[in-house]
Amino acid sequence: MSDPTVDPDAALSAVRREKPLVNSLTNAVTINDVANVTLYWGGLPVMSDDEREVGEMVAGAQACLLNMGTVSEAGEAAMVAAGEAANENGVPLVVDPVGVGATPTRNRVAERLVTEVRPDVIDGNYGEISAIAGEESEVRGVESVGEYADIAETAVAVARQTDAVVVASGETDVVATDEAAFEVRAGHPMMGEVVGTGCMQGVTVATFAGAMDDTLTATLAGTLAFGVAGEAAADGQFGEYAGPESYKTAFLDAVAGLGGVDLPDGDERIERVVEAEA
Repeated sequence: MSDPTVDPDAALSAVRREKPLVNSLTNAVTINDVANVTLYWGGLPVMSDDEREVGEMVAGAQACLLNMGTVSEAGEAAMVAAGEAANENGVPLVVDPVGVGATPTRNRVAERLVTEVRPDVIDGNYGEISAIAGEESEVRGVESVGEYADIAETAVAVARQTDAVVVASGETDVVATDEAAFEVRAGHPMMGEVVGTGCMQGVTVATFAGAMDDTLTATLAGTLAFGVAGEAAADGQFGEYAGPESYKTAFLDAVAGLGGVDLPDGDERIERVVEAEA
């Protein structure tokens, strides 16, 4: 497997040119942030989550996000329906298994979303990806805690289990296929001080996947662009901030204005760290 060529400028231009319609079934805590991030990247957000229409909406979309942060019984049914519609219509599907590993209910819902439907991308934090792999993890509520020294290898294992591209987000994000894992070195610690950045990263990947042909390249480009936006906000390029709330505003402005920032080449920030055995 050769390393993918990741050009963040070209990827961002593709999103703004294609204006992908992204249907997000996401949690009540961050629904507005998820919608805004989709729009600020250049996509078109829609938040259809009613089982009666969600399949029809997804069929006409270019990408779909399933985020189980505050999933209810009705929400679970709607997510499965949306996922099946995405599979049937060739719509890129991103699953964010929020809080898997915290409770048996979340474990069961996550298992449905990665087995009954076929996600193109699974995007979770270190603990969530470890939980899906069946490895020891520590998830408290929806937050990953603990140490995950072998997260790259774990992400490859999940990619092999699910045939999906896997994002394990943390201090350094890891993007994996069944053949290799790549570290994406971008971001800033302030991003971890804002509730919902994981949800916003998931829809970022969905938005890029909706505008690009190759899922791995789109996932790497979206993950890199998201981290660079976090850096630009922390550097004050989009206004001064005094704490997490004003940083969040600067970050959202950075997403909207990233086209005016010098973006690093993919080979500067993306490194293959695991070569899976055949």
